[in-house]
Amino acid sequence: MKKVLTAIYILLTLAVGALFIYSAFTKIYTLESFETFQYTIVEYVKLPWLMAAIVGRALIGLEFALGILITVHIWGKGKWALKAALLLTIVFSIYLVYLWAYAGNDINCGCFGDAIWMSPSASLVKNLILIIILSLLIKLHKDILTNKLRWLTFIICIIATATPFIYYPIPDNQPQWLKKGRYQLDMAALYVPNKADAPKIDLYKGKHIVAFFSLSCPHCRMAAYKMHIMKQKNPALPLYMVIAGKDEYLADFWKETKAQNLPYTRLKGDDFTAMVGFSWPVIYFMKDGWVEANTNYILLNQSTIEEWLQKP
Repeated sequence: MKKVLTAIYILLTLAVGALFIYSAFTKIYTLESFETFQYTIVEYVKLPWLMAAIVGRALIGLEFALGILITVHIWGKGKWALKAALLLTIVFSIYLVYLWAYAGNDINCGCFGDAIWMSPSASLVKNLILIIILSLLIKLHKDILTNKLRWLTFIICIIATATPFIYYPIPDNQPQWLKKGRYQLDMAALYVPNKADAPKIDLYKGKHIVAFFSLSCPHCRMAAYKMHIMKQKNPALPLYMVIAGKDEYLADFWKETKAQNLPYTRLKGDDFTAMVGFSWPVIYFMKDGWVEANTNYILLNQSTIEEWLQKP
């Protein structure tokens, strides 16, 4: 009977460790999934962008580290790795309750990135099972290291936690300022007579961040989602979208980006590509119709925009 229980504990340990590793992997295996995780932290936890970039990487790294330690039965003095996993699961569960109350249950909690869509309620059930298993392992199971080797847990933890910071270094968030070759953008297609959704503002006057998005472009959707969050945090930001693409993609675009809080106009494909070419998204810092800088969805930064707006 004792051997059967030991075998069960080993299988549970492997399952828990694999779950932590997989959870970390799904948040970081593509740049899009990694950025989405950061944006979720900004939108729902209300952290500043830089803090979200640091916390996001640290949480993924910690998940990865704990998954490795748990899987190989290296838990440290007092089984601290298992206890840390239990604490992290409880913290995530508290966040899920908040997310459920704040945003409802019809959203992806992000526990497994974009790989597995999971509502807050479903993830809470998963976490409850995980909490029970971890509590049993802490109380009844044993690790494999002697006391003399328990320092190894900290080495593994530090290396694994640092991995996301190495794999995705925090960018400097500086757009490409056009010191030479500053040019005026021809936006006549946006203002043709009788265009129903022509801009209600004059993009040739003042400062604007004008973003050109294709409805089917995944990077465009990431940029639109990021701009949606920026507009939430600072409604005064002069953000504007120019959108092209088939009508069939529009509903999914709004669902994924939540960017209905941004003013926009749509263009036909030929007019769109004549204006900005065939590589998207295109995001311009514009002053009085002149392009002063361009950026991408990764480097697009709220504080940089706010600093630029303050300059004469």
